[in-house]
Amino acid sequence: MPSLMRRCSRWWTDSLPHNIPTTALTEDPSWSTFPLMNSTGALSAPEPSNNRVLTLVGPTAVGKTAVAVELARRLDGEIIGLDSRQIYKYMAVGTVQPTDEEKVHVRHHLIGDRDPSEQISAGEYVGLVEVAIDDVKSRSKVPIVCGGSGLYFRAVTRGLFDESTSDPKVRAALKERLENEGSDTMLAELKVLDQEYGEIVHPNNHKRLIRALEIIQITGKPPTEHFRHQAESDSHDRFFTVFLRMDIEELTPRIERRTKMTFENGWIDEVKKLLDLGFDRSSHPMDSLGYRDILKYLDGEMDFEEMVERIKIDTRQYARKQLKWFDKERIDCVLEVAGMSEMGVAEKVINQF
Repeated sequence: MPSLMRRCSRWWTDSLPHNIPTTALTEDPSWSTFPLMNSTGALSAPEPSNNRVLTLVGPTAVGKTAVAVELARRLDGEIIGLDSRQIYKYMAVGTVQPTDEEKVHVRHHLIGDRDPSEQISAGEYVGLVEVAIDDVKSRSKVPIVCGGSGLYFRAVTRGLFDESTSDPKVRAALKERLENEGSDTMLAELKVLDQEYGEIVHPNNHKRLIRALEIIQITGKPPTEHFRHQAESDSHDRFFTVFLRMDIEELTPRIERRTKMTFENGWIDEVKKLLDLGFDRSSHPMDSLGYRDILKYLDGEMDFEEMVERIKIDTRQYARKQLKWFDKERIDCVLEVAGMSEMGVAEKVINQF
């Protein structure tokens, strides 16, 4: 799958083909036209010159939320979540949802407003995002779609492939196999049939694992092949997508700090509350990154230090998969953001948008 993206900084342009226009960005802050001051002396940004939807994607812990909040403040925008887990209530800590302070200053959509018992498909999520975009635009605000779910990003910006049919009998048989054989065995099978897609599916994501094998059985083709031949929807040009990129070596200390923060903020108590609300250990929310490990800790299957280390490892693996996914997506602008503040990143995004 070819990568279609444009680096958004001058130091990358030397390696690009000559027929790709360079950008006017530089690491020299004195060159930039920002920050601008309005009549009150406050920081401001020019009005966007287009009607496109700004989309921020990137790996976990790269700082998407902070950048999105800064962009919304400067552009008079509102944030629309693009995350398969942040959409749920009662999971604010473990999924690192925007803070109450961030939500007070900037309106958020599709963040913490659905019950975890509702399993939302990619197709359903597309509809929710479209409704939110229309709502934001109806109030003359700038929609800023922000998240790290690669499949949902593709569904929103390119649509879903036509052959994504479902067969209840096939799915039931796969679920039975999962119970009997375990996710590791079935993931190994998926990697044989579709190595590229298998590399980005987490063994705990049973729904996506079963769905991939279901598609293969029904259509005779792996998901990656469907994506390759997927026709781009007319809506793609509505979106201006910025990929906030950071190498895994630079992400690792951020992941470790964030993991520590989630436990300090009460992640274990959050899992206990989910159990009290009636979500058992095999339920949808407990498949989320880290939650299953906390359950094992609560059941005495691992000690605290082992649990924390397991979550850090799984989060790094997830970040690698996100990087692989977005490296292959059609992206308008890639920003290497290591060492930059959210204000600095927002400034560069605005210059491109």
